[in-house]
Amino acid sequence: MTEPGPVAWPPVPIRTERLVLRESEARDRAAFIELFASPEVSTYIGGSRPRDELERAVPEVPGRRQGLFVIDLDGAMIGMITLDRRDAERPGHIRPDAGETELGYMLLPQAWGHGYAAEACTAALDWFADALPGEPVVLCTRTANDRAMRLAATLGFIEVERFEEYGAEQWFGVWSPVTPSGEPTT
Repeated sequence: MTEPGPVAWPPVPIRTERLVLRESEARDRAAFIELFASPEVSTYIGGSRPRDELERAVPEVPGRRQGLFVIDLDGAMIGMITLDRRDAERPGHIRPDAGETELGYMLLPQAWGHGYAAEACTAALDWFADALPGEPVVLCTRTANDRAMRLAATLGFIEVERFEEYGAEQWFGVWSPVTPSGEPTT
């Protein structure tokens, strides 16, 4: 989260039924490299990077920054979640001055199909709603990414618009935390 406002970072690890969302550690380096080198993972995000390039470029403790959670299953990294400010230059915004927080996530292929992405993203969104009450979160994905489209619906993202970016149709949606009355706060 670039400039997230009054949020202490890193938060205490977030525990779900099966997962822990935590800050990155040195032991996660190999999983970060695998994540960014995987052709399956990068199909919809611009392609994988060469492993040798990643071996040289990835720091000893990768991903240690505000807004990035490692998704940990039984002590091992299986993916990551990011909550970052959406670039004002990109299409897709819900505010005239931009500045929305955008949810991103990537999981290693062996973690696909087990509900980990939904579990981890739900926990991150719940944490975000507590940390910044009333703040919406946006998500953008290619319409061709069926898994991401299903997850967006499962998480409660509502379509705002579709547009062309990176040579493909993009789906852009918004998630708004709900108050105890069940009404959206935005």
